[in-house]
Amino acid sequence: MHSGTTSKNISVKVSKLASNLIGSEIIKIGNEVNDLKAKGAQISNLTIGDLNSNIYPIPSELKQGIEKAYKNNLTNYPPANGLQSLRSSVSNDLKKRWNLDYSANDILITAGSRPLIYAVFKTIVDEGDKVIYPIPSWNNNHYAYLTTANAVEVQTQESNNFLPTADDLRPYVDGAVLLCLCSPLNPTGTMFTKEQLSEICELVLEENKRRGPDEKPLYLMYDQIYAMLTFGADHYNPVSLFPEMKDYTIYVDGTSKCFAATGVRVGWGFGPSLVIDKMKALLTHVGAWAPKPEQEAVAEFLTDDSAVDKFLDDYKQKLNTSLKELHAGIQDLKSKGLAVESISPMGALYLTIKLDYLGKTTPEGKMIENSTDLVFYLINNAGMALVPFSAFGNDKSVPWFRASVGGCSLDDIKDCLPKLQKALENLK
Repeated sequence: MHSGTTSKNISVKVSKLASNLIGSEIIKIGNEVNDLKAKGAQISNLTIGDLNSNIYPIPSELKQGIEKAYKNNLTNYPPANGLQSLRSSVSNDLKKRWNLDYSANDILITAGSRPLIYAVFKTIVDEGDKVIYPIPSWNNNHYAYLTTANAVEVQTQESNNFLPTADDLRPYVDGAVLLCLCSPLNPTGTMFTKEQLSEICELVLEENKRRGPDEKPLYLMYDQIYAMLTFGADHYNPVSLFPEMKDYTIYVDGTSKCFAATGVRVGWGFGPSLVIDKMKALLTHVGAWAPKPEQEAVAEFLTDDSAVDKFLDDYKQKLNTSLKELHAGIQDLKSKGLAVESISPMGALYLTIKLDYLGKTTPEGKMIENSTDLVFYLINNAGMALVPFSAFGNDKSVPWFRASVGGCSLDDIKDCLPKLQKALENLK
């Protein structure tokens, strides 16, 4: 008798959560761009919210600090909540920069900001709890899915720079446990005015006054990862405007964008002690620590005000030049009668662009049915890659797009504009 295992057609199952998880549309577009570039295509990649490190290197002092830390063998586990030296440096920087008073104990260091956002959701949201966020916004839809939240997506308007107003949010705050905001906003690069954010804070405070002692409060997750990258506009934050918001606000921040250090992976969150302590406990089981050498170097760099300011002045000037060049180019196309628009850059790495060409037909007779179709048409015919707002929660019928200038040179941007004009003119 033959012994051994018998091969069967076994259906391999995974969790319902994993089965229904949607991949990143940005990564799909980026993969297409990379495949074409590998075949020799010249494409201005305005998709990923990253920096070309040859154009935008990290601060030299930070790089030297990282190298020194590795030479000194600082390669074992860091404390679960981050090095004391880094948390103290962050605490001091928050006081100097934003006049925010948070002790080192109320600051949590992680490997970039994503673990912080995940931990905020997991710490606050129970299955079916209502979470409010505007669209477009980055990844809130995915984090809501991962935490089985009842996601309430609030449509925003071009007239408000795609930022939510208190009136937009007011119908949905009853019973909600988390409101997610970001300024400067990914994907638009637009920012809350003092009045806009003040009215939202007043809404949160009013709602929390209505709640009983046994109810969860309405917390505000405030993502200010781009706060240092502003161009002629002031960045505002909830607790500086209303000190009583300190009990309800969890901040997400870090080095990734402000120091062009996306791969260095040092982020920090801060907020109410109760929430931060629970986030810390959760993340000990995830292991989302920033590497110890990088933590050591960031701690040292943050204490050097002159080096920080010198780096930011140069870095912001270069980013702003690219953003203004792209904005001017879109406005020039608009003046020539093309159905395009852009919002003047305020902060971050992004320009918001409208390309009102859905429903048009390509020279080959293919209809541009939705924003994704237009993205791939422009990749192949204009050598220009954008991200549609559908990647940030909007419907694919919305003709707005994010352009990220961090991965391109100024020459790349100048070169792609005539190609964009020709490709759009060829749509009928």
